[in-house]
Amino acid sequence: MTGADRDILARTRAQFGAAPPARLGVAVSGGGDSVALLHILSRCFEPGAVEVAAVTVDHGLRPQSAREAEEVGELAERLEIAHTTLRWTGWDGTGNLQARARDARYRLIGEWAKTLEISVVAFGHTADDQAETVLMGLARSSGVNGLSAMPVRRTLHGINLLRPLLGATRQELRDYLRGHDIAWSEDPSNEDDRFDRVKVREALKLLAPIGLTAQVLSDVAGNMAQAREALDWFGFLSARDLAVVDGGDVSMDLRRFRTLPAEIARRLLTRAILWVGGQDQVLRRVPVSQALDAARQGRAITLGGCHVLSHGNRIWVCREFNAVRHERSGPQEIWDRRWRLDGPCEAGVEIRPLGRKGVSDCPDWRLTGRPLSSVIASPAIWKDDELLAAPLAGRPEGWKVRLTGGEEEFFASLLSH
Repeated sequence: MTGADRDILARTRAQFGAAPPARLGVAVSGGGDSVALLHILSRCFEPGAVEVAAVTVDHGLRPQSAREAEEVGELAERLEIAHTTLRWTGWDGTGNLQARARDARYRLIGEWAKTLEISVVAFGHTADDQAETVLMGLARSSGVNGLSAMPVRRTLHGINLLRPLLGATRQELRDYLRGHDIAWSEDPSNEDDRFDRVKVREALKLLAPIGLTAQVLSDVAGNMAQAREALDWFGFLSARDLAVVDGGDVSMDLRRFRTLPAEIARRLLTRAILWVGGQDQVLRRVPVSQALDAARQGRAITLGGCHVLSHGNRIWVCREFNAVRHERSGPQEIWDRRWRLDGPCEAGVEIRPLGRKGVSDCPDWRLTGRPLSSVIASPAIWKDDELLAAPLAGRPEGWKVRLTGGEEEFFASLLSH
């Protein structure tokens, strides 16, 4: 084993800490980065310590993709690693192809991991990917979060993603593969300058002579990640001081919110919107800034499926009625991805939003202390056009409502993204 081999194996192994998972998934596209990751993971643990399983998503967008997936399977077989190919058939020719394919890949891999009871899946992103992401963030005038680029660890679709090669360059991994006489595939889209990431990749070649190398920009991302961690912690403490969760809404003291530093207020408001809206997405900085200005001035605004407004000297972030108006579920099923209602069931009963029509049958709704916007978007029990109960609007009628993740999930979310 060469010194370079020992170094990259040790660095990769260190990303798993003292107690690596008993079962580990690895996403392998067939490209050089992920193929190198597969081979490295087959060697960096003590024999028998970690069961590695590989998965490839074939998007079916190129004639060669099926054969490339087969080649990954052949390599996995030589390494005595189980391999699965998942196929995506969801492309209808609309929207952003790369974004749609990326989202489908994560979703399919998440479902695969859950089926096999794999809690951690490793991806082969490198320092070059990190540098490209930083430059793309600069082009969007990103703040600390955007410039911290890709985290080493994150949770998505219920699984833990790990990127153990963020400290390694693309060239380093190609050298590793050549040293072991391992072939890999090149996706022709990596040379297609219609894609922004390919343009950024070319720009990096021009920046390298003045010291803006992939490794330097990756280090910048690491520095920003540390700053992000500090800001997240301050945001968490601020939320504990001025925010409460009330009926699934987030309510914050308006006076104290106005005194927060702008970046902390932005983080707190963003996390409240994402949590109430049940979204796992990125909110653009401009609309968030507009929502922040509105919140501080006591004006109402909608963003991310939520209504942000002032009520009783407090800022309220509640669900927007239009975002849930078509939501339907049966009793004891999850409604709007976060509510579960239990009560005296009967045939024909379903969970729907209360709406303005339902509010008229809830004379005590004002006693809840919640704004009207919150109440009309709350879950209610209906039988045809008859309102049977509305637990969050003062008409429980024997029904109980609870958040699937619990109220503490909001505060925890401030530290986990």
